[in-house]
Amino acid sequence: MENHWYEAGLEHVWLPYAQMKTMRPPLPVVRTQGCRIVLADGRELIDGMASWWTACHGYNHPHIRAAVERQLAAMPHVMFGGLVHEPALTLARRLAALLPGDLDRVFFSESGSVAVEIAMKMAIQYWLNRGEEGRSKFIAFKGGYHGDTTGAMAVSDPDGGMHDVFHGVLPEHFVLALPTDRAGEAALSGFIQTHREQIAGIIVEPLVQGAGGMKFHAADVLHTLRTLADRHGLLLIFDEIFTGFGRAGSMFACGAAGVVPDIITLSKALTGGTLPLAATVARQHVFEAFWSDDPRHALMHGPTYMGNALACAAANASLDLFEREPRLAQVAAIAEQMARELAPCRGLPGVKDVRVQGAIGVVELERIDDLNALRARFVEQGVFIRPFGNVIYLTPSFTVSSDELSKLTRAISKVLGG
Repeated sequence: MENHWYEAGLEHVWLPYAQMKTMRPPLPVVRTQGCRIVLADGRELIDGMASWWTACHGYNHPHIRAAVERQLAAMPHVMFGGLVHEPALTLARRLAALLPGDLDRVFFSESGSVAVEIAMKMAIQYWLNRGEEGRSKFIAFKGGYHGDTTGAMAVSDPDGGMHDVFHGVLPEHFVLALPTDRAGEAALSGFIQTHREQIAGIIVEPLVQGAGGMKFHAADVLHTLRTLADRHGLLLIFDEIFTGFGRAGSMFACGAAGVVPDIITLSKALTGGTLPLAATVARQHVFEAFWSDDPRHALMHGPTYMGNALACAAANASLDLFEREPRLAQVAAIAEQMARELAPCRGLPGVKDVRVQGAIGVVELERIDDLNALRARFVEQGVFIRPFGNVIYLTPSFTVSSDELSKLTRAISKVLGG
């Protein structure tokens, strides 16, 4: 059998976010191109997810592929302990130039969750290095999601999120409501005043809370958090793993909001969906707290594949494409088309809300009774859309054509209306 690998291997793999006993069999993929996923049986699906929001330039972009091939011929990887290489240093310089303010020091890792762990570790040790002990808790927000590792889970919503089974087991932080008005700002300020000596920082997903429900908030919320962090002497961490690199409408949400966090985390679309890479970027004053003659003040962290040369080459090529091709204009066009074509869903039974921010389109339902069945119906329509919780959402590649995007939006309307 040509696809013997599927049956032989499926018995040995543990799949993500799935109850393996009751889930429907996963789709075997043999090729990707542009915004298309080709299955083993020859079917083509238009991808509405961009592989968890990573493939911003579409799949198999020739510029990224060529950069990775060149790097593979020269050096696929070398440890980042005591050694450096051009792709990583060039990428660090370019990221620092793109980010606002003095977000200048780039610490590489391999995944978004780890980037968050590093940000939290930086924030806690920042205070320890300054001689302030006991500041090990974070303020995070309801509806937030920061990853699946232990520390990242602990600052995600403990009740409404996917990790509620770990309630009472994880380290406890302060998960509060976002301050969306004056009353909320006053309440949060009062809380910080009471607990300030315990708090290392505030962590938030700017503009869009992604995997916690695709919830949007205004830039004013971020200005409030910056004001409160400054007033009470806290570090502010922006988790831009989802929103970074154009997804929310601008290159970075922090830039669009006009707010400079003390630490920012990046991943997802960093390499254009080709290789795993993440970055935790700190402002100069954060880095200076570690700059010392005391070896105990060093940041003792070092992922094995930190600064992987192949991944950095892909990321540099991805940044080239943002410079050479009209990605943000494409995002604006996608936003306009999704807003127009998803609007009729508001009148469909069970629809609670329809909203669009950049290249993120969301149809929120009152509830979804059978996620597996709903996902299968989208495949029947020739699209790959993966709802979760009570939301159906689109995060297509920025290179999606108008016709391909229309097929995605029509599939949502048809499935919900049928």
